Order: sequence, then structure tokens, then C-alpha cells
Amino acid sequence: MRIAADRTRCEGHGMCEALLPDIFRVDDDGIVEVSTDQVPEAELDDVRLAVDSCPVEALRLSD
Repeated sequence: MRIAADRTRCEGHGMCEALLPDIFRVDDDGIVEVSTDQVPEAELDDVRLAVDSCPVEALRLSD
């Protein structure tokens, strides 16, 4: 699975970073950065939770 962030939608709520700080980081401009585009299998459920928790739907998973 791959993860992508739409930085134009992100409002910097930081829920993704709070759940998975090793994968997501809100930068100094208040916009999410993703440390990897490939989701580690062991973290897939947690990444899905982060994607579903984004209030502005700025994160997505794809095959």
C-alpha cells in the first residue's frame, strides 16, 4: 500500500502526527509531510486509522 498526502487540503490539525509521528509530521508551515510513501505492513492498521481520522481528508491510501 502507498500513502499520499494532499498538502493543499491539509489544515495542520496534526491528528496523523499524533497517531504515527514516525510517518507523519506537521512542518513549520502547518502542513503534513509523509516520511515514506510505502506503508510498512506492520503499521497498515494504524495508517488506516490516521487516514480515517483526518478531518479534511488530506490523506489517502492506494494499492
